Amino acid sequence: MKKTGKILVRKDPGSRLVVGYSKQQTYWKDKPMVSTKTLYNYIDQSLLRVRNIDFPMKTKRNTKTKHVRKHRRILDTSIAERPAEIEDREEFGHWEIDSVEDQKTDDNAILTIIEHKSRFYYTIKIDNQEHDSVDHGIKQLQSFYGELFPQVFRTITSDNGSDLYNLTPSLESVTDIYFARPYADYARGSNERHNGLLRRYIPKRKAISDYPREAIQRIYQKINNLPRRILNHQQPAVVFKQ
Repeated sequence: MKKTGKILVRKDPGSRLVVGYSKQQTYWKDKPMVSTKTLYNYIDQSLLRVRNIDFPMKTKRNTKTKHVRKHRRILDTSIAERPAEIEDREEFGHWEIDSVEDQKTDDNAILTIIEHKSRFYYTIKIDNQEHDSVDHGIKQLQSFYGELFPQVFRTITSDNGSDLYNLTPSLESVTDIYFARPYADYARGSNERHNGLLRRYIPKRKAISDYPREAIQRIYQKINNLPRRILNHQQPAVVFKQ
């Protein structure tokens, strides 16, 4: 019967069919019968000759546990409330912000921010994706532009990640902040596309900590000097200055 049972497991898509089939056989009529879950447990614990690889459907299933963040940030001003004319990209001073994490280590990250009209792109190396590091990166921009900051940064649109939740208290007195819906990267398409350009220079397999701040600055300068068809083949750096 063990041999027969092994054949059945290999042919059927799962233990549920094995248990159901066995219950219909006269041989097992008056004998103890395990549940489907118990049979799966026996297989997972290698107590049977059959293995998980013998179940084509089982090996394809996603077994990762779905974690729901208990303290997900509640959006302040939603992107739905952002003025419609910002989408036209005719007015200067509207930005999208994000952070690029280090895929190799937990050290360092890059704060990225792009202006809607000119496609001018900033990359600022920060210690990590904690909101304090992001806040420090924003303060660098504020220090650089000084009194011009509110004119240059009229609005900033962010995702609702925990790394950016400190934007509102940091900037609410000088800049309007909007937050995109969860898992809606398309709402910040320009930023996502330019982060892809950044990855040409800093691949995911490379540690961000290997790149000095000056090197990351040179990278965004290269990106801003690439002529764009959408800008009539002008460079973002030139359009930004204009």
